[in-house]
Parts: sequence; structure tokens; C-alpha cells
Amino acid sequence: MQKYFCANFFWMRKNLLLAITIFLFAKTAVAQDTVKQENYGFHFQQTIITQYKPGFSAPYSGLNSLSPLTETQTSITSTFFGTARWWKGSQFTFDPELSGGAGLSQTLGIAGFPNGETFRVGGVQNKIYIARLFYQQSFEWGNEKDTLESDELQLAGLKSKRYFTFGIGKFNMGDFFDNNSFSHDPRSQFMNWALMDNAAWDYPANTRGYVLGAYTELGQPSWTLRFAVTMSVTHENSSTWDANVTRANTETAEYEKRYVINGQKGTVRVLGFLNNGKFGNYLDAIALNPKAPVVDSTQQYGRHKYGFGINTEQYLTKDFGVFAKASWNDGHTETWFFTEIDRSFTFGGVLNGDQWKRKDDEMGLGFIVNGLSAPHREYLADGGYGFLIGDGRLNYAPEMIAEFYYKLNAYQKKFFISPDYQFILHPAYNQDRGPVNVFSIRAHIEF
Repeated sequence: MQKYFCANFFWMRKNLLLAITIFLFAKTAVAQDTVKQENYGFHFQQTIITQYKPGFSAPYSGLNSLSPLTETQTSITSTFFGTARWWKGSQFTFDPELSGGAGLSQTLGIAGFPNGETFRVGGVQNKIYIARLFYQQSFEWGNEKDTLESDELQLAGLKSKRYFTFGIGKFNMGDFFDNNSFSHDPRSQFMNWALMDNAAWDYPANTRGYVLGAYTELGQPSWTLRFAVTMSVTHENSSTWDANVTRANTETAEYEKRYVINGQKGTVRVLGFLNNGKFGNYLDAIALNPKAPVVDSTQQYGRHKYGFGINTEQYLTKDFGVFAKASWNDGHTETWFFTEIDRSFTFGGVLNGDQWKRKDDEMGLGFIVNGLSAPHREYLADGGYGFLIGDGRLNYAPEMIAEFYYKLNAYQKKFFISPDYQFILHPAYNQDRGPVNVFSIRAHIEF
């Protein structure tokens, strides 16, 4: 264990030194003015997560099981964010990204996986790719204005509270949908997949989390309405886009309502989705082969997956906020994009460090309960496999997870270190295996 941990530590240190060097150079070269209208923006982030899992009890394992042996794995992402405003109301975004490393057990065996920076990419080598490339155009009216600060995907300046925006290109659905101030970004908040987004939302994406499509957004002072139409991939967890766009596509809608209670801000978001494509059906797979069903063998166009999610956040004081999310999908067709969760409920809270005179630190505690539909449960119990989970058999129980993290501002709100602990009961919904303890350390630099 010590050997693997040391190797991952030195690998992590090497990448951090590179990121810090880039930061010190760019700090003198790039000046950002949050008062004037910004026409160009440049940002960078690097996130390195090392996770350690002690061995745990497991009387049997399948092809997609979490290994019961001791493991240490490290993941890395490095992203350059480039934004430009070439005419009034426009924004062009171009983000090349590097990612590498791996999740525990090759990112298998837990539906609510503990590292939100790693996906089922099939290799540990560093890869460079275009994460985002999209164009947005906004039309504004009215006198009420918001002041926007320069951010990774946002140019500084004034923006009307009444606007209509459309965009097209390659992006992440989380850029626009299912946001939450306390539980949305694994680079700076909770790391677990089920705390990033509404977990039963099988959100459209390729294997690295990005999608091709178009979205629109209508904004008013107290509410926002969003809608997106995107492409689908040819196979589950694939990076190949399906050219049959009339039969393979997704539709996502979200209504966001903002309000104030006792002087403290709160938000409620309601999301609905419909995915269309060449999906396999669990019950059809069981009917074809009851002893060893293969859901991929039943794939055909004309299949759908639909569902909804509710996402709330509420500040209780200026330093403490709570959140809750609940999501559901019909669970008849196979998981295609995200993770094998058909029902999920999460809640938790985040406390700012101003209470102990560390105003740029924070700590968070979150809880997760994930579940499966009856057809999905039966399929796994009969020995079926998805692309993320499958122990060869199943003694079903809801997957339950608790996560705690502390984010330490190590240098000028640019470099953060976050120790993290996750306790996982019934990994992959199997009460015969576990519990699992995951200890993590995250290093994140941004500028």
C-alpha cells in the first residue's frame, strides 16, 4: 500500500508543480477587470484526486464488481478556458482539456462512484481533447442589471435580468442545467457522482461528459426557463455520435425559481428529461435469456427513458446553507450515458470557514440513497451486467453513501487542498458486499 501511495503522491506533486508554474506566469500576463465589460477571458484549472480504499468483505465478485482488495488510484484533469465576445450579446467558448489516471477498480462496482473527475474511459493514459466548443447569443431588455464576475465560462460585465439566450455546439449539460450552490462541482465541492447532479437523470454525454446540441434560456428577475435538444451516442458510454438524429436524441427542460426567506436566498429547480435512442430493455433481455441476460442484445430504435428531478438549496445564515435533491426515471431501458441509478435522494449542508476565521475554507457533509427500478433489479439478480455495475448476482438493498470534505484555501483562493472521506454501504446495491471506506485527497488550482 505504501509503495502505491508514494508513487501516486510523487506523480501528483509533479503535475501540481507544472500547474503552479503556469499560474505564476499567467498571473503577470493576464489582468482581469470585473468592473468594465470584458471581451476576452482566459482561465485554467487543474484537479488531482488520489483515493485509497482498504480491503472489504465480499463473498463473491462479478465482471463489474468493485475489487475487495486494497487499492490506490489517482486521476487528473487540466482545462484551459477561453472565452471571447466579438459583438454585442455574443460569447464564444473554446476549452481544450487533458485528463488521465483512473478510478478505483477501473471505475466499476459503485453506482454513486466516489470520484466525479473520472469516467469509464477505458484507459489511464493522459489524453487531450476538446471539451467545449460552443457559441452563445443573448438578447436583453429592461433596466434591472446583474453584475457578472469573470469566471471559467463567463465574461465579466453587466447583464440584464431579462434576457433570452440560445447556444449551439459542444458543452457539458451541467454548464446550464441542474446547478446547485453547494453540491454540483467535484473539483471544489463534494466528489461523489450522485452529489454532482440529480443522479437518476441519465444526462446526455459522451464517455467524458460532453455533448453536442443546442439550448435556449429565458431569464427573468426571479425565474429562469431552460430547454436543450442534444445528440445521442451509438452505444452506452460511447464517444461516437449517432447520425440518426431523428430517432436518437434527448430533450431536457428545467424551471428555476429564486426567492428569499428571512433575508436568505433560496432556489428550487424542477427538471424533466426524455432520452430517445437504440436502447436495450431489461425485461426483454430476461425473457430471451433468463439465466444470463444481456441487455445489449435487445437494442433497437424507438426506445425511451424519461424522468424528473427536483433540486433545492437554501441559505440558513450567510455562512451556512443546505441542499436536497430527489430524482426518478422509469428504469425499463438500460442506462445509456451517466450511471446506473433509477431513484435517488440526496441532502446535506455546507459551512463556510468564517466561523473559525478561515473565510475561504469550507466543510461539507452529504448523504445519498440510490435505488433501482424493479426490472433493473431483476436483471442484475439474474446475472446481467450494465456498463458500470454487476456482481453476477444480487442481494438487493439501496446503496447508501455519506461524504465529508474540508476545503482548505492553501494559497490566495487559487490553490485548494481538500481531504475527503466517503462511507459506502451496499456498493452496487448488494448487501452481501462491503461496507467500503474511501479516503481521498484533492489538490485543485484555478486562475
